[in-house]
Parts: sequence; C-alpha cells; structure tokens
Amino acid sequence: MNYRRVGRTGLKISEISLGAWLTYGGTVDQKRADKIIHRAVELGVNFIDISDIYARGSAEKVVGQAIAEMKRTDLVISSKLFWPMSDNPNDRGLSRKHIMESIRKSLSRIGIDYLDIYFCHRFDPETPIEETVRAMEDLVRAGDILYWGTSVWEPDQIDDAVTSAVRWHGYPPSVEQPKYHMLDRHIEDAIIPTCERHGMGLTVWSPLAQGLLTGKYNSGAPKDSRGATSKWMERDLTPENIAVARKLTDLAKELGISVSQLALAWVLRLPQISCAITGATSVEQLEENVAASGIALDSGALDKIDQIIG
Repeated sequence: MNYRRVGRTGLKISEISLGAWLTYGGTVDQKRADKIIHRAVELGVNFIDISDIYARGSAEKVVGQAIAEMKRTDLVISSKLFWPMSDNPNDRGLSRKHIMESIRKSLSRIGIDYLDIYFCHRFDPETPIEETVRAMEDLVRAGDILYWGTSVWEPDQIDDAVTSAVRWHGYPPSVEQPKYHMLDRHIEDAIIPTCERHGMGLTVWSPLAQGLLTGKYNSGAPKDSRGATSKWMERDLTPENIAVARKLTDLAKELGISVSQLALAWVLRLPQISCAITGATSVEQLEENVAASGIALDSGALDKIDQIIG
C-alpha cells in the first residue's frame, strides 16, 4: 500500500481507502463488515470514511464495532455532518449547536475519543461561514477532531472558509471530499486548483462510478445490483457510459489489470488526490481494489483512456 499526504498537512493516508456509504449498516451486515474492515487494515488501508447520515448512524456503529480491538493510532477515521438526522429543526446544517451536538453523537456511536477528520458534508447557506469555521476550530482545540474538511463545496465556498479561518488566526479546512471518476471530471476545472492553492488534499468518492467502472453493468444491470434496485445510478447508467465502460474493460485486459484497477489508477494519476475512497461488499472486491495501489499508467495508456472517455 502506498500512502499520500493530505494536502500540506503531515497526515498520511492510504491511497486506496475504505468508505461506508450505502454499505455498512445497510447492505452489509456486521459480520461481513468485520471481515472486510479487518482484511483492509491487514492490507495497509488506514483511512476509513464514515458519516452520521450513512444508514442513519448505523454505519458509524458498525465501523466502531469492527475497529474496537484495533490500535486507535494506526487508523485515520473520519465522519461527517450536515444532513437532517431527525425532525428537530436544529438537528441539521452547520450551526454551532448542530456541530457541537453531532460530534458527541458520532464519537459515541463509533466508540472513540476523537476523529482524525471531520467533514462538513455540504455547504450550509443558512449559517454564517464564520460560525461554522469557529465551531470547527473549537473542536480542534478541544482535541475532539484533529483536522476538518469540506465535502462537495464550490470553490468560492472553500475560499470563504479559508479566508474566515485566516482572519481569526484559526484552523482552515485541510481537505475537500468531492466526487471524481472517469465519467465525471468536473473538479479538474476549479476545485482541484482551489484546493491546491490552499494546500488542501482531496479524498475523492465514487471513483468507480458506483460500480459502473467495474464492468458489472457491461451486459445490463444484474437483478440484485444497485443499478437495478435503486435510483442512485440513474444519471450514470446510460447507454453511452456503458459503451465507454466496455471499451475501458477491453483496454484493461490489454494491460493485464481489471477495469476497476484501471479506473482507480487513473484517479490516482494526479498527485493532488490524497486517496480514492472505495466501497466493498466482499473481501474479494476489497482485495482487487487495494491491488490498484502502486499501478502507474504510462502515457500511452493515458492517451488511450482519453480517446475512450473523450
């Protein structure tokens, strides 16, 4: 496993990391999650990404139970807040009240004393940015979190957060967590340059386009797949994208790797990317993804990929 720094911080995380979105506490039960997480750590994965909204807190509990006997300092654990967790009008957003109450709940569910990274899961237009930044700074000073970050924020919102932190001689965000994969390259235009300018890392999610870039859908959506049973993939699961995935699968075979490994290596070609957050519903899937660490695509392969994805 290779490790990368998170922006200009001294924190190092595995370039292939493990996320809990739509899996732990949901489609993956505790017993299977334990096996996957334990094997991930054995293979060198040290970064596990969670959120309070994932399975309404259950993902945090599942991960917490899986890591209970592990050495805490060997792990980098993140969680997030923003989305409503109840009908309480204050149990949402990025107000000081919600931040201070949410961190206690997340730490309790996971069963740990601190988070390595705490993400603002979306931008909150109803809360002054200064209020959010000062609250996150207070959590850092209290030792409840070590770093904080943003997730799916626009460049001007990131700029405002950094400016506010600098104004108060506080702690600016250290990392942004956007979506990024071969079929969605929107962050290349402004998000990546903004983060690079501020010394922020990028921990990208959905690097396999929710499974589309694994070849799983090359012949249609399997009956028990996410594409067949939910609406999460409606925007990505198009005939055009499936045709691209088939061509990428053929290229991967030429290179002697899986299409998943090709997609992950492509994401990690950029030094600004701190890690690719992958989901796994089986140990075999995890092992295939982890094997992408260290795969370097040469200029010829990258040119072929550009020709395929446009």
